[in-house]
Amino acid sequence: MSRWWLAVGPSEYWQIAFEQGSIWGLRATPRHDALWEMLSEGDGVVFYATLPIGGVIGYGEVRRKFKQDKPLWPEEVKEGKVIWPNRFEFDVKYLLPQDKWRTRKFVSDSLKIIARSGFQVVKQELANEVIKTFPIELATKEVIEKVGVSLHEEIKAKLVEIGRLQKHIAESEYDMDGGKLDVVWRRIERAVPAYVFEVQIGGDLYHAIGKLKHAFDLWNSNIFLVVAEEDMRKANELLSGTFHEIQNKVKLIEATKIDELLKRKKAYRNFEAELGIV
Repeated sequence: MSRWWLAVGPSEYWQIAFEQGSIWGLRATPRHDALWEMLSEGDGVVFYATLPIGGVIGYGEVRRKFKQDKPLWPEEVKEGKVIWPNRFEFDVKYLLPQDKWRTRKFVSDSLKIIARSGFQVVKQELANEVIKTFPIELATKEVIEKVGVSLHEEIKAKLVEIGRLQKHIAESEYDMDGGKLDVVWRRIERAVPAYVFEVQIGGDLYHAIGKLKHAFDLWNSNIFLVVAEEDMRKANELLSGTFHEIQNKVKLIEATKIDELLKRKKAYRNFEAELGIV
């Protein structure tokens, strides 16, 4: 990423931003016009929610920028005019669940002072602090090889990346009744998980399927179990026996197909970019 930006706004405006396709906007002033002109595709964006949150709730990457003449945020709708016409779309790289914004936000004394000035360029050092604070969601091939990330973690990272390529809010280690789901995809910030994945490579299949059943019972989610080829038979036995209630709900995915799916998704995205329609 060539630059990192700090985007500052009320929590309710961030909620709308995430629900409306991950969009942010700047006022039409000489200062903001100049900053918007500097903004480029691929730049990083740190999401700062003002009080009562008072901290960073996630970060993303600029996709495209555009001018808008239709009201979006409450103040614009109330006044019947566009106040923040300099808009840009962004991909969410990491976003805390909304119920964790207060308790798990990232904040520091220096960041509080910086945030008072609103939208601005920030140093790479600050961006690094933010990224280190939140879980690392995406593991590149180089990182996997260097630090020896397990196959389980590698598949989770790929599922998160696939979810984001499909424009979902994708997270790993999602809280559910005190436990953790491997990966979930949500369509909008305030929605429950629409897709839930458990990855089991030679692990406890019974426990994994049990979590998927609970997710289905709670949210009516689409549920997926990712397993090694040699565990397919055991998974099918459990689904036809103990967990027969969700046998027709769970989609079994052989682990190697996740890598193939990600490659195809990236190729499709790259082809769109080549044609200029991303």
